[in-house]
Amino acid sequence: MKKILTIVVLFVSCVFYSQNKGVLGKWKTIDDETGKPKSIVEIYEKSGKIYGKVIEILDTVHKNDFCKECSGEDANKPILGMIVIKGLTQDGKEYNSGKILDPKNGKLYQCFITLVGSDKLKVRGYIGISLLGRTQYWQRVKK
Repeated sequence: MKKILTIVVLFVSCVFYSQNKGVLGKWKTIDDETGKPKSIVEIYEKSGKIYGKVIEILDTVHKNDFCKECSGEDANKPILGMIVIKGLTQDGKEYNSGKILDPKNGKLYQCFITLVGSDKLKVRGYIGISLLGRTQYWQRVKK
């Protein structure tokens, strides 16, 4: 009886642990055009909002690139260390009402992100309505 109870408790705790990971953590970005990994973005919470910062660039050719097309506070800053997801808020299982920066063209887009399973993140950037945009699927970085 004790063994069964122990197994049930372990199973339930594993289920809760996998559900509580959420969107926070490190994610490998995958280029939606080439399918190749581009960078590692760390998603974190600050003052109740969600942000994402580039903490590693995987392509050695672009490791030291600057955001030449960016404007405002991001103009001519290194992409490494740049905050690319800005101010998302949780709305049920989705995080939205924020922006995402594409360092390749320097443009800010409206954004929403949603977990697809525990280790896959759907990231959608769009203009105006969600139909006019691009979707990438990022993979959680395992420790």
